[in-house]
Amino acid sequence: MTVVLAPRGKSRYDTGHPWVYKSDIARLPESAGIDDVQDIRGNHLGWAAVNPLSEITVRFLSKGSVRPNILQRLERAIEFRRFLHINGDSFRVVHSDADGLPGLTIDKYGDYLVMQQNCAALEPMLSDILRVLKREYKLRGILGRFDAKARALEGLDSKVEVLYGEVPEWIDAHEAEIVYRVDPWGGQKTGAFLDQRDNRAALSEVAFGRALDIFSYHASFGLHLAKVCDSVECIDSSAAALERAEENAQLNNLSNMIFTEANAFDWLHAKDTKERYHTISLDPPALAKARRDLDGAYRAYKELNLRCLKLLEPGGFLGTASCSFHVSEADFYTMLEDAAADAGRMVRILERRSQAACHPEVLNFPESRYLKYALLQVM
Repeated sequence: MTVVLAPRGKSRYDTGHPWVYKSDIARLPESAGIDDVQDIRGNHLGWAAVNPLSEITVRFLSKGSVRPNILQRLERAIEFRRFLHINGDSFRVVHSDADGLPGLTIDKYGDYLVMQQNCAALEPMLSDILRVLKREYKLRGILGRFDAKARALEGLDSKVEVLYGEVPEWIDAHEAEIVYRVDPWGGQKTGAFLDQRDNRAALSEVAFGRALDIFSYHASFGLHLAKVCDSVECIDSSAAALERAEENAQLNNLSNMIFTEANAFDWLHAKDTKERYHTISLDPPALAKARRDLDGAYRAYKELNLRCLKLLEPGGFLGTASCSFHVSEADFYTMLEDAAADAGRMVRILERRSQAACHPEVLNFPESRYLKYALLQVM
């Protein structure tokens, strides 16, 4: 079938952005598939994953006349991760549109893969995708986490199922010298937050002394800090997450970690600023899930960072993040400037970072750059 873009859709195409919305399309097929795309004059533009049920109706796969080879794209994504020489056995194998494979996310944890597939046009190719994955990796199992809300938007059913082999309740994942337990069946995302793996390493390279891991979840940052710091206190509101964090500490034979169940905002607000720390990791959840949330998110991020900066000894380090796409990088650093000013601290920026290299960014696709991470030092 042929898709015809309206002039505004063509303008979006010209910017190089891969997405075109339903309101910017002049003619659509009746069902999802990989289709030829043209402008209103009949000029061929390229090939796209198309779904008339989705607001993001066209996801460009390629420009030009050659129909894209999806399995070849998958092979290239796998080869790119080999090129990165990742330290550990747990990383992202496919990062959706940023790898030219819209809706497809695959994470590797040891000998297992966990897959999310949220694109109706690629759904018929699932068996071929699995064949490539089994050929390229020595695997014990592949789990399909087909339970994201995005599947409903694509008209796909929701389920969690083993696609190959066997997948246990828990998987031990290795990241540099750290091992941590992953919940592939019910954990957030595919079981863990692999986008922060490079930032965890960067913070641990400078960390020292008495440390805090705020919004610790399973203590992914805290475990790295405990290897180099005298002590680490992990703060999280979830008792279940902290229970898993404590198990992770035991897995790594770390006895210098303590775990506090508390709301991070309340805990920081009540903390006496005379009590000081040398290293703090601040990794809050997405506080702006939509553009309308920006004002409130800005205030919340500022409050968190301000209080962390007040708790740091001179010479101490803060690793701070925002995973909210709607908070721009410019806004993130403006917020940090405001927080430093109100905290009365002079702060040095050591590094401006983003997500791990296995979560690649594409220049014409700003949605692929969502994680902001600053490594700061109080002067």
